[in-house]
Amino acid sequence: MDLLFYGILNCITTCSWFLSHKQGMRSVKTPFQMQIWKGCSPPQWKKKHSGSKGESAIVACHPAESPIPASWFNSKSGKKIPLKSVTSIVDGLKKSYIEKLRPLEKTYQFQDFVSPLLTSSDFDAKPMVMLLGQYSTGKTTFIKHLLKTSYPGAHIGPEPTTDRFVVITSGPDERCIPGNTIAVQADMPYSGLSSFGTAFLSKFECSQMPHPLLEHVTFVDTPGVLSGEKQRTQRSYDFTGVTSWFAAKCDLILLLFDPHKLDISDEFKRVIGSLRGHDDKIRIVLNKADQVDAQQLMRVYGALLWSLGKVLNTPEVMRVYIGSFNDKPIRETAAGPLGMKLFQKEQDDLLSDLNDIPKKACDRRINEFVKRARAAKVHAHIVSHLKKEMPALMGKAKAQQKLLDSLDEQFAKVQKELHLPPGDFPSVEEYRELLSSYNFDKFEKLRPKMVQGVDDMLAYDIPELLKKFRNPYD
Repeated sequence: MDLLFYGILNCITTCSWFLSHKQGMRSVKTPFQMQIWKGCSPPQWKKKHSGSKGESAIVACHPAESPIPASWFNSKSGKKIPLKSVTSIVDGLKKSYIEKLRPLEKTYQFQDFVSPLLTSSDFDAKPMVMLLGQYSTGKTTFIKHLLKTSYPGAHIGPEPTTDRFVVITSGPDERCIPGNTIAVQADMPYSGLSSFGTAFLSKFECSQMPHPLLEHVTFVDTPGVLSGEKQRTQRSYDFTGVTSWFAAKCDLILLLFDPHKLDISDEFKRVIGSLRGHDDKIRIVLNKADQVDAQQLMRVYGALLWSLGKVLNTPEVMRVYIGSFNDKPIRETAAGPLGMKLFQKEQDDLLSDLNDIPKKACDRRINEFVKRARAAKVHAHIVSHLKKEMPALMGKAKAQQKLLDSLDEQFAKVQKELHLPPGDFPSVEEYRELLSSYNFDKFEKLRPKMVQGVDDMLAYDIPELLKKFRNPYD
């Protein structure tokens, strides 16, 4: 009877434990609770041996002893770019753009507001150097001085001779390619210029020639910026828009000044303003400095810094390179012995900066890619916020106008809610002008998974890419 009684009692105890255990499993909602239930199940009882033989104590497994997978603490979600299929940093950026950034840009029409969609040729393009300045400041002569020869289609004179944007690049033979032709070539990174229309493409051309320097760097020669009465004649295309497009693609921007032309015209001020966001690429060059003596050069240098301080709106003083970048020897009578040494050192510093462009091109490309990704993410938040603020049925036109009028407040609201850096936000006035032609109700809602994919790309994919591959010029 005792054996029968203890057997029945043991059976009841086991069944009650099983039912309570099963009920507890039903109420489990989190992976951590699941791990606790699994870790403390009866099969995991273990023996704890004491010092003496034959003695043993039964000890239950504590929940803290069950290991928690490290993947639970990894906030990364979404697909990771497999590095096995990547051959270089540029190839990795290409795949990251196609799989994660490009879908976000297309969904929220980033190409209509900030920059056209990138193509494969944009990643494979050589480093570019753009020269800007008023007419007759020596832009074409500067390129000729670096190449030690003239390029096809170059015109030099005291009057405004370069009336078009000219891209000087390497090629099998010397020839000039019209703008409409080069804009449709898939192997050239200039397809985005088609958005400026035929009026601009007729003022754009590519000059090709075989040259060892052009195998590593591409130069962009620009028309002279107008001043005085000449700037009242409007150009047939958006000059500042084109310079802004090239500024985003270029690795270095040279602003050339003449000692006798230090005034900054309205058009030149707009051009410098279009370089906003690319301050690290700008270099100031005071060309033809040997045409004035030492005393006049000191006054010219001070006047140039004063003029630039009113336009650039930066608390730091810009570095100004002084020299005479042409094939003629420096005029010793004007500069003097000290001036010649100064010019030589300044020219060496600038040429050293230019020589480092291919080495820094990979880092610059990563920098521009990250900058673009951050801008696209902010744009997506802005557009989806405006969509969310629109009413469901009536009064849409009035609500949209109200949002446009208070766009700076909407930017501040998005920045505060999502803790985004204020420096990533675009110009309010430029965005207001662009948004005025769109219907906010047609914008897409925010897709958190898509934005999270871009965040993962910036936090994981690109650092791993840099860890695996090195700069090819190192």
